[in-house]
Amino acid sequence: QAQLVESGGGLVQAGGSLRLSCAASGRAFGTKNLGWFRQSPGKEREFVAGIKWRTGTTDYSDSVKGRFTISRDNAKNTLYLQMSSLKPEDTAVYYCAAGVGGSIWFISDYNYWGQGTQVTVSS
Repeated sequence: QAQLVESGGGLVQAGGSLRLSCAASGRAFGTKNLGWFRQSPGKEREFVAGIKWRTGTTDYSDSVKGRFTISRDNAKNTLYLQMSSLKPEDTAVYYCAAGVGGSIWFISDYNYWGQGTQVTVSS
């Protein structure tokens, strides 16, 4: 059974930093595109960042570009999201995902999901 487990969420003041981790079982990691999504109360789950397994190409939503960095450690089967200059509007539950879809931007591109980790940014 493939599994993804996020960690690293918490409460931080605006302007601060957090690093999220996503530990994956081999089947959920391997040759998969990986991504981070987030969901705030009353809002749809949205793409935050993604990385393609074959090329290592990354992409980000406009709202986090320049502040967040996605990376993966294949040896550790772990995905990271380094978040800096955090804003109150970044408050959400963050989910990591792995998949074999044709792109990295859409929920439908991903087959495996973690349970989520809460990030709260206070003003």
